[in-house]
Amino acid sequence: MKSQLFTRKVRLSSLLKSLILSTGLINSGLINTGLINNAIADDMNNLVIDDRSNNDETSNLGTKWQLVTDGVMGGLSQGQLTLDNYKGKNCLRMRGDVTTENNGGFLQIALSLNDTEQGDFDASAYSGVEIEVAGNEELYNIHFRTGDLWFPWQSYRSSFTAASDWKTYRIAFSELEKYKTFHSFSQDQIKRIGLVAIGREFQADLCLADIRFYND
Repeated sequence: MKSQLFTRKVRLSSLLKSLILSTGLINSGLINTGLINNAIADDMNNLVIDDRSNNDETSNLGTKWQLVTDGVMGGLSQGQLTLDNYKGKNCLRMRGDVTTENNGGFLQIALSLNDTEQGDFDASAYSGVEIEVAGNEELYNIHFRTGDLWFPWQSYRSSFTAASDWKTYRIAFSELEKYKTFHSFSQDQIKRIGLVAIGREFQADLCLADIRFYND
């Protein structure tokens, strides 16, 4: 339902711009052509998942971020998810201690993209995901789960470094690595995205200010 709602919003926005074009307001000089072109390009090339415009853990899609630890499989890593403001930007902040004791080794903030019964999100119109992050100079992962995956340890993933200053990364779907699955990545069946501190003993501190689908 949420993904259909966003599709309708984009279509409505495009219809409105077509109406503006047909009325001759641009030719009259009352509306700036550049602003219209930029707005059209933004609608076509980006879909905001979360820009931290909400004052809680709710994303722009209406679903909520959750902290997931290796405790679900007996691990001992400890963490927390908080709302914060880091260097002038509102953000979600994941902090904690990752330990590999007791077969553990991860902390994750995860977001389901669709809360309907089917639970899939169709991102086939986009090339990948763009994230704006900051942190403690450590290496982190971004994980995607799709309808093809059955086991909790399976994912499609990529890595990035969270520098102390804000930095934007683009993660192309075509460059995601399969993890313990033979299935190719199905971008029309995305269920969940997670930002993950994983695989070694370290102190996690990761801030997320913006995440969105992009199209080249």
